Amino acid sequence: MQAPVKNRPPHVIILMADQLRADFIGEHTPNICALMNEGTSFSRAYCASPLCVPARGAFFTGCYPNRNGSLINPWREADRSHGYVRPEVPTLYSLMEDKWDSWHAGKQHLFQEGKLDEDPDSKTRWLGRRRMQDYGDFVRAAGVRPPGGARYRGLVPEMVGGRATHPRWYSIPATGRYEHDYRYFFDGYINSRGVEAIDGRDPARPFLLNLMYLAPHPPLEIPEPWYSRVKSVELADNVARWDTGQSPLQLYNLPGFIGSGYSRDDWWEIWRVYAGLVSLLDDAIGEILGKLKAEGLYDDALIVFTADHGEMLGSHCAWQKMCMYQESTRVPLSIKLPAGARQVSASDELVSHVDVLPTLCDFLGMEPPANLSGVSLRSVVEDGTPLEREAVFIQADGNGARGNFQRCVVRGDHKLIVDLFKDEVFFELYNVVDDPEEQFNLAWEEGDRVAVLLELLTAEMRAGHDLIEIPADAYARFRDDYAELRPSRT
Repeated sequence: MQAPVKNRPPHVIILMADQLRADFIGEHTPNICALMNEGTSFSRAYCASPLCVPARGAFFTGCYPNRNGSLINPWREADRSHGYVRPEVPTLYSLMEDKWDSWHAGKQHLFQEGKLDEDPDSKTRWLGRRRMQDYGDFVRAAGVRPPGGARYRGLVPEMVGGRATHPRWYSIPATGRYEHDYRYFFDGYINSRGVEAIDGRDPARPFLLNLMYLAPHPPLEIPEPWYSRVKSVELADNVARWDTGQSPLQLYNLPGFIGSGYSRDDWWEIWRVYAGLVSLLDDAIGEILGKLKAEGLYDDALIVFTADHGEMLGSHCAWQKMCMYQESTRVPLSIKLPAGARQVSASDELVSHVDVLPTLCDFLGMEPPANLSGVSLRSVVEDGTPLEREAVFIQADGNGARGNFQRCVVRGDHKLIVDLFKDEVFFELYNVVDDPEEQFNLAWEEGDRVAVLLELLTAEMRAGHDLIEIPADAYARFRDDYAELRPSRT
């Protein structure tokens, strides 16, 4: 066990789940709940992009995707450059690795030109290369297969360069039992690397661990006992429900293209297995928290828990993420300070992932980089002081290539979504406090509010040098083109 060192900065532990719905924190997550209860939990936290690579790019730079350059998962050669954080943009790793003993374990989806995890000058220990290649080496050496396979993938359309549609194989909500032991499952392996980092740290320096899980991201083929652990689930009301006022353009996008093909009964079993995978994640995190406590690190650590984005899981007849509904963009977020520090237990302030880096800089005494999109949450965490910010912004630019563009602004109780596909633009406006499942689109009846939010959104797009623009007459055309989709209050 390591004894506390006076006048040394705290250890910093960042635990990030992948594709975890915020409303699944509860019954199946006792370890996560215990951690969140010891810190400040944010009930209105949003990712900056509902997709793995740009979500992490924003989280680790404190800058919205347009401002750091990482807009998509860089899988397609034609658009690959749009998946990378620009080389001059500082990241949490580059800011901290000189003073902290910096380790990364698990999924590595922070992409930056120059390949962070292959840079010989990097002072971070990377236990997890891009797209989990080291895990692939591990299971091949053991003579076992990884979870997933052909049964867990389907053919979907993907726009490339915002112009041409190409076919792509992508995950579908198939479920199954993984026959091998937990140690060969993605997160069993990731946790073993996390333990390796804790054991291998330099005890003379403050410890920085970024532990990036894959759960509960599909494939939904999971080992026992978690596959059978959850016996019953209660689906949200909006599962397998297509509301009159929601964007039909989602049917051109992966979430609606796949998700609209499943019934409510289908989703019940998918939810059950997903909940089992959430339980597996919770057990993995419980193991790491126990290890931190056994090593005397927990009380002296600032611990951030979050997810890169959420998961639709059948809500609005959608699957995966890549859309602006609450299930996809709202994330769990908590910050636990070292023992004895003053902090409030919960906050309903409107916050974003881009706020985490400036918050860490504030607590750790580091000079924040210039031109950050986010703001420090220190005053909120310590005494609940309200933030002086007008809105947060979210963007989506496709999946493995640029296409199916969406822009979003959340201000107060309201969220404006602008969905763009080819020459069409669709608007959605929701009161996310009164209508948390976003079942009544107010865009037709609250034109003045749409105008105010649209002005905020377009100003941010211009400031960030967005590669797309919303046509000046888009809202007027929307009202005319989609008048028959206007929902009725009766």
